[in-house]
Amino acid sequence: MTKNTSSEISNISFESAVRELEAIVNQMETNQLPLQDALNAFKHGTALLQQCQKTLADVEQQVRILSDANQLQNYQDKQE
Repeated sequence: MTKNTSSEISNISFESAVRELEAIVNQMETNQLPLQDALNAFKHGTALLQQCQKTLADVEQQVRILSDANQLQNYQDKQE
């Protein structure tokens, strides 16, 4: 498992994040990690999960933003 910084996690694709999460869960479920490594994996998994949730929320918002002509408009993140 690689350790990514928060900026690297924000650049990871949704699909890659899900694959990483699945690998972390598998390792933890099969007790393949020592305690400290399991804690680090949990922290990393939490960051990946938050990124996935943000991605899904952004996509959901894009789907909701329709113009009068039923054309999808780009979602503008108000935090930027």
